[in-house]
Amino acid sequence: MLRQRIVFHGWVQGVGFRYRAVHAANLHGTTGWVRNDPGDTVTMEIQGTKEQIDRVIMALKNGRFISIDRMDVSTIAVIEGEGGFRAVY
Repeated sequence: MLRQRIVFHGWVQGVGFRYRAVHAANLHGTTGWVRNDPGDTVTMEIQGTKEQIDRVIMALKNGRFISIDRMDVSTIAVIEGEGGFRAVY
């Protein structure tokens, strides 16, 4: 089990990024959250296996209208018992 904090840079706000992230994360069985940040970035904390997380990232990279220029990724502590994946507003 792995938990990552990812800050996405690029064309990631106002293009359905959070909606797509929630859908892909739940589809692939990961947990965590996603939110828009000031400065036109999006932050996500996602937890699952490396393969699950990679599938979610690929779904986002292949999303229409989304253009990820850069991702700042850090590994953080796993949250035991977390359920579901949601958008934070």
